[in-house]
Amino acid sequence: MEVILLIHTLRPYLLMISAISFGLGITLPLVRFEKLYFFSETPSLLGIVSGLWSDGGIALAIIVALFSILFPIIKMGLAFQSAIHGGIMPAWANMLSKWSMMDVLLVALVVFAAKTSGLATAISQPGIWFYALSVVVLAVASLDKN
Repeated sequence: MEVILLIHTLRPYLLMISAISFGLGITLPLVRFEKLYFFSETPSLLGIVSGLWSDGGIALAIIVALFSILFPIIKMGLAFQSAIHGGIMPAWANMLSKWSMMDVLLVALVVFAAKTSGLATAISQPGIWFYALSVVVLAVASLDKN
């Protein structure tokens, strides 16, 4: 109970950390792929969505943008609103957080596949860590007092 009260005292700071980390997480490179020692790619989440869109993968770009960018922004907005007005987050908002880590899982799977296939070396970059930090801190900041 004391931990929850401490979290609610620190909620504005946690939300600020989450928002800043989210912005960095979607703009900084998520992973670096090195192929044949000469070629490397360092896509960011926004770059991935943009690349999918421009390559004709519009449906996939929309799905990734919804789950990775829009849902976390909605949850963050609701958390800010509940912090300002002292309310409790709606139950459906907590459902959004269950999908927020989907990107981290997907990037981890891609890194694992690249490393085990031997075709490329994949190295996590700061974007994935900031994105994960944002999701975890937002989940902590969204804990209810009850």
